[in-house]
Amino acid sequence: MVSWTGHVLPVVATILIWFFATGLVAWLDNRERRTFPRSLLLAAVAAICGIGMVAVSMHSATLVGVYASLAGAILVWAWHEISFLTGVVTGPRREPCPPLASGWQRFCHAVAAVAWHEVALALSALGLIWMSHDAPNQVGAMAFALLFAMRLSTKIAIFLGVPNMSTDILPPHLGYLKSYFGKPRLGVELFAAIAGCLALAGWLGSAALSAPASSAEAAGASLLFALAALGALEHIFLALPFRDGALWGWALPVRHPAN
Repeated sequence: MVSWTGHVLPVVATILIWFFATGLVAWLDNRERRTFPRSLLLAAVAAICGIGMVAVSMHSATLVGVYASLAGAILVWAWHEISFLTGVVTGPRREPCPPLASGWQRFCHAVAAVAWHEVALALSALGLIWMSHDAPNQVGAMAFALLFAMRLSTKIAIFLGVPNMSTDILPPHLGYLKSYFGKPRLGVELFAAIAGCLALAGWLGSAALSAPASSAEAAGASLLFALAALGALEHIFLALPFRDGALWGWALPVRHPAN
């Protein structure tokens, strides 16, 4: 049976967190570059608090503990996103892809453009999993790992080429990353990624409905279901003529074309 506490509220909360957290990160990373040090400092403090929240809440398999664990994971994730979009943690390559690069060479250049960011995300995911592997509440670690897997899938799809290359959120100083995007195409790999996200969302949704109504177990599975469903939605956006600014235009500055 669907319950407000165990199913509906966690999904609504996850959607709201996703919407406003993405908008906040987009706003911070599209401001003047002189504001970046302060944003990074505040994000680092928030990330440390997030790790503490996951560490404390992992011992509490309660509704409060589940929400606190997810919030902690989101704070850590936000720090990684801010450090990447400000250009502080990207990769050893900070220039456009050579026009004639193709195949394995192009792939290596693309990896080098984002390598440090991906390594940092992977280490954080492994750290959170290790920290809470035998704890009763592992929602934070699972949420972070899920976000990492879906983001990696999105980047691979964009590298191979997708119909919609909307880049409204991408700051101007990272404009060179567009040169690593594949040609617009609708490939089978995007369908596979969407199907994988939907299958995972379905499994998590089934787990949430099978858990006792209004329990922490149901809420945790519902939170993860919502993240997987949002991941599927973001992949679907890559196949549709959808602009990032349609959702987060309120957080992005008005950019005037150069004369």
